[in-house]
Amino acid sequence: MSQQPQAIDFEKIRNASDGSISGMMSVGFKEVVMNNPYFAAGGGLMLLGTGLALARSGIVKSSGFLYRQMLVDLEIPSKDKSYLWFLEWMSKHKYRTSRHLSVETNVITHDNGAITTKFSLVPGPGKHLLRYKGAFILVNRERSGKLLDMTSGTPFETVTLTTLYRDRNLFNDLLYEAKNMALKAREGKTVIFTSWGPEWRPFGQPRSKRLLGSVILDKGIAESVVEDVKDFLTSGEWYHKRGIPYRRGYLLYGPPGSGKTSFIQALAGELDYNICILNISENTLTDDRLNHLMNHIPNRSILLLEDVDAAFNKREQSTEQGYTSGVTFSGLLNALDGVASAEECITFMTTNHPERLDPALMRPGRVDFKVLIGNATEYQVKRMFLRFYENEEELCEEFLKKYRKLNLHNVSTAQLQGLFVYNKRDPKAAIDMVETLRDPNTVF
Repeated sequence: MSQQPQAIDFEKIRNASDGSISGMMSVGFKEVVMNNPYFAAGGGLMLLGTGLALARSGIVKSSGFLYRQMLVDLEIPSKDKSYLWFLEWMSKHKYRTSRHLSVETNVITHDNGAITTKFSLVPGPGKHLLRYKGAFILVNRERSGKLLDMTSGTPFETVTLTTLYRDRNLFNDLLYEAKNMALKAREGKTVIFTSWGPEWRPFGQPRSKRLLGSVILDKGIAESVVEDVKDFLTSGEWYHKRGIPYRRGYLLYGPPGSGKTSFIQALAGELDYNICILNISENTLTDDRLNHLMNHIPNRSILLLEDVDAAFNKREQSTEQGYTSGVTFSGLLNALDGVASAEECITFMTTNHPERLDPALMRPGRVDFKVLIGNATEYQVKRMFLRFYENEEELCEEFLKKYRKLNLHNVSTAQLQGLFVYNKRDPKAAIDMVETLRDPNTVF
């Protein structure tokens, strides 16, 4: 036979208490809980556990409510342009506390062959604390261990900023300050962009603008290219009225070391443009990614495709992956002037072997202006000598006389520059070493 539940004896509780409410509650608790066989058997424990769980849930919800009312978060994903701006700004911010740092190594190769290495310490994954305009901001940089950018293989990252709700307006000030700092660092300089997955990212530190006069081409070549580019930049309305795609392609061809890439860098400095370098022979570059990159070039930038002949003339077929080159020739043609090609785009292509280029690539609309930048002429030799050794007219004539006597015709401007840099303070030594120009592989 089951045991009937024991009734609560209220009279007993009243008599055992001192008459006060607290006394009655104390005695009642003992009667109901301590002396109750059902509570002792586990029923009361279950009720108590349920009560504690509800209390805990209430505390969590209350704390979440207070968090939402008192604090505010700002999330900056690594795909956003302001992500790199913020990291650069934070690395230079004075009032911050960081225990986790990451190193960024920038290697810069100068025109004379010298290499400069610079290390930058930026906030690494983890928590950081900074003070900005009197407000404390908690910075949490997180790196995903599961989500990867399939085009670059790097994990996605997120920076989360947390501060008091009343200071939320400081986020805008902080981001604008980071942007202005980044733009000021590039002011008066040329930024080199390279493709990183589906986006363009700065490569190394911004470089000082190269003066157009520092690249000496044959008579009239530089002037004609600069005039054509400037005319194109002022003809946007003319193109649009006639329904012509507003883009222009240039091909600079000639032997190695003749100054093709150097001239493009100097032209970018003259126009106050940046340079986007795209290696179309990269194995991981596909037609879709090429089209995406060419349609998302940063503003005021020149697209540079170097050695276009090398991308397709050595393709080898593979039974597993097709061609080793990720970009097809038709994909390149469509990116240059197809339906989905970019507008307001200036494209420069360089090659050492124009005879290897397919005629389809040379068609107007893909290549609108082509010019030969060959080996050094006497005009260039004279101008380069006087640029390195100012007002040395007599020594310049002596150098040219010896240059003619040796019957040198296949000397690149890079060879001349190497000779003059090696003897940068001694023009007579440069004259004595003219014979070294016979060998293009001479190492000083």
